[in-house]
Amino acid sequence: MANAKLTFSNENQIINIKNGTESLQLSILTDSIIRVFENHKKATNSYAIEGNKFKPTDYSVEQNGDHLEIATTNLKLKVYKNLMLDVYDANDQPLIMDYRGTRQPIDKHIDEAHKKIVRAEGHEVSAVNSAEDSYYEVVKTLADDEQFYGLGDKTGYLNKRGYEYDNWNMDEPRPHIETFTHLYKSIPVLFGLKNGHPYGMFFDNTYRSHFDLGKENQGYYFYSAVDGNIDYYVLGGKTLKDVISNYTYLTGTTPLPQRWMLGYQQSRWGYSMSQAKVEEIVDKFEEYDLPLEAVHFDIDYMDGYRVFTWDKNKYKNPKKLLSDLRKRGVRVIPILDPGVKQDDNYNIYQEGVKNGYFAKGTDGSIYINRVWPGKSAFPDFGNPDVRQWWAKHCKFLLDNGAAGIWTDMNEPATFDGDMPEDVVMTDEDKPSSLKRMNNVYGHNMAKATFEGIKNETGKRPYVITRAAYSGTQKYSTIWTGDNQSIWAHLQMMIPQMSNLGLSGFSFAGTDIGGFSADTTPELLTRWIEGAIFSPLLRNHCVLQVRDQEPWVFGDKVLNIYRKFLRLRYHFIPYLYDCFSLEAKDGLPVFRPLVLNYPGDPKVRNLNDEYMVGNQVLVAPIVQQGQTNRSVYLPEGSWIDLFTGVQYTGNTNILANAQLDQLPVFIKAGSLLPWGKAVNHLEDAPADEMTFRLFGARGSYVHYQDNGEDFKYQDGEYNLYNIKVSDNGHCCIELIKHGYKPVYRTIHVEANGKNLLFTYDDTTETYVTK
Repeated sequence: MANAKLTFSNENQIINIKNGTESLQLSILTDSIIRVFENHKKATNSYAIEGNKFKPTDYSVEQNGDHLEIATTNLKLKVYKNLMLDVYDANDQPLIMDYRGTRQPIDKHIDEAHKKIVRAEGHEVSAVNSAEDSYYEVVKTLADDEQFYGLGDKTGYLNKRGYEYDNWNMDEPRPHIETFTHLYKSIPVLFGLKNGHPYGMFFDNTYRSHFDLGKENQGYYFYSAVDGNIDYYVLGGKTLKDVISNYTYLTGTTPLPQRWMLGYQQSRWGYSMSQAKVEEIVDKFEEYDLPLEAVHFDIDYMDGYRVFTWDKNKYKNPKKLLSDLRKRGVRVIPILDPGVKQDDNYNIYQEGVKNGYFAKGTDGSIYINRVWPGKSAFPDFGNPDVRQWWAKHCKFLLDNGAAGIWTDMNEPATFDGDMPEDVVMTDEDKPSSLKRMNNVYGHNMAKATFEGIKNETGKRPYVITRAAYSGTQKYSTIWTGDNQSIWAHLQMMIPQMSNLGLSGFSFAGTDIGGFSADTTPELLTRWIEGAIFSPLLRNHCVLQVRDQEPWVFGDKVLNIYRKFLRLRYHFIPYLYDCFSLEAKDGLPVFRPLVLNYPGDPKVRNLNDEYMVGNQVLVAPIVQQGQTNRSVYLPEGSWIDLFTGVQYTGNTNILANAQLDQLPVFIKAGSLLPWGKAVNHLEDAPADEMTFRLFGARGSYVHYQDNGEDFKYQDGEYNLYNIKVSDNGHCCIELIKHGYKPVYRTIHVEANGKNLLFTYDDTTETYVTK
């Protein structure tokens, strides 16, 4: 086929290219997003991308010697007679180049006799990487100076070059280490910097797939899948931020959370075993003067682990309990698992059986496996009717006062062996199987839960999910799953959270202190410090490990914990501002330095620092026993948050960090909102705000809305522009007034002065004496 004549058609931004019997389709969605599609006659509906993403775009298609050239203002694609494809940016810099050589797989063959010996000693035997392992593969040339980011919360380091990963959601109970190729989520988006030039590729395929990012060979990287169409999106952009924004344009941005969701939350498997234990935990937070917004209920609150039930032996009146806790400023977030107990006297199971809502075996019978309730059936969430049914039943928890719903075990996890890939499920309107639906099972469950809460309350839903796919960020908060109370997992938090942010998941967190194993006073302290700017701030652990509430290790740890929770609440208005921007541009709140400084080679492999938005740099201690550390500060000037000392960037400094210290630096020229130190965030709109200037001058645009519902999407929000000039003059302008309440007073702390502004209703301006 290499010598066949290249022909093409071009209509409505879709270019169909043929080389004899082979064909390739390019769709020009925007000037920076081009879809590459090869039809293998598989399902084409996307779970990640919703709605029409085409924008009217100027482009050209020309025959140019031995290739076809397609160009927009930001991308240039060259397609050759053998359908090889090369991608360049607007300045002809190569970005994504098809590999012309032959793959050289690592030799993994081993005879059966040696396999038995290796396994007898307890070692794993890797599968042979042969042509039979993948239905297709896409192989690209790897440059010497090329870094990779994204892929969600895969284990290991920030830069994924040199590693391999799989996309197959699964529950992994072993301690997560960098050699693990997959965990709970499949986010098949890859971002690259090739010789400093950014690009991205999103492979929208829900089947099991694989990335080898130069592990097999330093000359190429590749993506392969066991089924589906070749279907990926080339993502361009002048900067790495542009590329990220183009990806979230496709798959969606995280909606603004309710403001209280940014506060501190406490959880443990076991709290909900009794009402008395829940009340004791809330009492302790009050006794020790600690902020608290929510307590999470694990599986024990249910009647025999039956979803959409409440154990009335443990909770005589759950609605009253949740109401009483809410009056004390604390909300409750109960958990839901997908497994529905096989019980003919249980209404949820009865409804599922009657309506055919459960996944089935190949013989047509309901597929049963064992999870927490025992033998259980599994909702077929790929069926829109099932999602609607599930959403309707969320009302039960909401009516009892739940402020959100935490979804777990939705990889789906099972106890009696993995769910077979031939289990029959629904793909929207047609029959399918787990083979295609596994990676979107948690996604569809989260979507159903989101819709149930939104339809019932009208508020921004609080959904937490363990399993996810690209686009789940539109519906759910996530956490990184069952980590352990080990230093390696504190260290891994920063790369995981950073790559999750790049992959579209702005509202994310880890289990502070570690979920499994026993934490230590030092580890818990360093974890709350390191995670204090994580959007989801939750301490959570398993049964039968030592307690890890803030007070259990004595006054020293308690006082440090309280100190950093206070710091968190000071920064909540800034975090909320970051989310208001993220809802528009898709850029993460918690981000690696490489996103803000992609031209700086020193940050491309930086694993132990992160930034919050553009202005805050955090360098936690993640090594046991360490009390100082080297901190790299990128270009510009940086001010130590706690000492006020200013440093010039492009250098490393030695920062002192005793157990009660966290190195935090603010970019000079930043003017940041500074929230009140409170124990519970109020629902009522604030009537005052404080802004702090770091440096001699600065400006800032601050966002305000009601913090609860979706009216902001219709323009019901305020924007304040605060400026401080070199001479110390300060002015405040309400540049958008779409939300009726405004701050009655605004304090600006700048250059050693505290300036007070009040709102004049007559002139609708801020004035100062």
